[in-house]
Amino acid sequence: MVGIIMGSQSDLAIMQQAADFLKSQDIAYELTVVSAHRTPERMFDYAKSAKSRGLKVIVAGAGGAAHLPGMVASCTTLPVIGVPILSSNSIDGWDSILSILQMPSGIPVATVALNGAMNAGILAAKIIGASDESVAERLEKYQESLKDKVLGTVDEISKSHPNNFDK
Repeated sequence: MVGIIMGSQSDLAIMQQAADFLKSQDIAYELTVVSAHRTPERMFDYAKSAKSRGLKVIVAGAGGAAHLPGMVASCTTLPVIGVPILSSNSIDGWDSILSILQMPSGIPVATVALNGAMNAGILAAKIIGASDESVAERLEKYQESLKDKVLGTVDEISKSHPNNFDK
């Protein structure tokens, strides 16, 4: 199971992308708000109990100062994937990106692009797929669908532009 947490309900529109991907891959997840600054005890409880509750990976999204992913990573041995979120009080998202990316030695957080919750969901699935063959097989099919989509676009373009690489 994957834990998806966010610092505020305002982050839900972004973090829902991770949940939607995991759901499409039939990977169980839980989703909730855990604020590092407003509910620190809840954050500590969440992180410390995550492994015993069956979580394998935590995806943590936060905007602004974005301390949630790093603080959670400091309280668990599970992999944590940070999603920097462009929030209303953010400095073009750089504050969130750097807060998650620049972790001190010993407390790593995998970091995806600004608002990149879909990629966080994919990375969480890949981590689980490393030891779960059925998840790995579904991810292979997903990656094949990406290839098929691109090749379909190539075919569409070649119909209207006959002088291209493929001819």
